[in-house]
Amino acid sequence: MSRVTAARASEKKEGRRTAVYRWEITRAALAQRVFAIVRSKTYDEASATADTLLSAGITSLEISLTTPFALEAVTTLTRELGDDAVIGAGTVLDAASARMAVDAGARFLVSPSLDASVIRTGHRYGVPVFAGVSTPTEIVRGLELGADALKLFPAADHHPSWVGDVRAALPQAPLLPTGGVTIETAPEWIAAGAVAVGMGSALSEGDRETVAKRAADLLARLADAVPEPGEAGALDPYGD
Repeated sequence: MSRVTAARASEKKEGRRTAVYRWEITRAALAQRVFAIVRSKTYDEASATADTLLSAGITSLEISLTTPFALEAVTTLTRELGDDAVIGAGTVLDAASARMAVDAGARFLVSPSLDASVIRTGHRYGVPVFAGVSTPTEIVRGLELGADALKLFPAADHHPSWVGDVRAALPQAPLLPTGGVTIETAPEWIAAGAVAVGMGSALSEGDRETVAKRAADLLARLADAVPEPGEAGALDPYGD
C-alpha cells in the first residue's frame, strides 16, 4: 500500500476538501463511473489486488466482507490513502456487519440484497449505502428506504436495454450494474443510463502491467460513454 500512498501524495491537490456528506461521498465513489470489487481468498491477496488497482488509477473500490480480515484491509487502505481513494465494504448483509464496516473506516457500504437495517445503520453514521436490487419492485423499495444508489445484481441476468426501459419509468433511480460487467459492455450500461458499474475479476485479473492497461482502457471508454438522449445519469443533481 505504501507505494500507492507515495505516488498519490505527490499528486495531491492543495485545498482539497474531504467529502463529508453522503451525497459527496457517493459522488466521489462513483466519479470514474466504476468502482472495483476486491474479493480474495486471503488478506495478502486482497491487499495486493487493491494495490494493483489503485496503482492503475482506480480511485474507488470495495473490499468484500467474504475476504478474510476484510475489515483490517479496509482500515489499512483508508488510513494510508486518505482522500486519494474512496474505500468501501462490500457484501454487507446485516446491521451488525454494517456497523463493523463503518467502525473500520468504510466510506460506503455495498450489499447484494435490499436490507433496511443496513441502510439505516449506514445512514445513522453518515455512510452511503448501495443496496442490491434486481427488479423494478425492489428498485422502488430501495428508493423508499433511501438507498444512495442501487446495485443491479447480477447484471448478467439483464441487458443494458433493461436499464433504459426501467429508467424510462423511474428516471430517479441511480443504478449500478454489477456482476458480469466487462470492459466491452461497461460503456453500454452507462449509455443506457446507469450511473456507474461495479467490476471484480474482469478488471483485476492478471499481473500489474495487464491490470494497468485494462484499467486505463476502461477509464477511457467510460469517460467517452455518453448516455442516450433522455437517459442522463440519476446523480446529475450532484454535478457541478
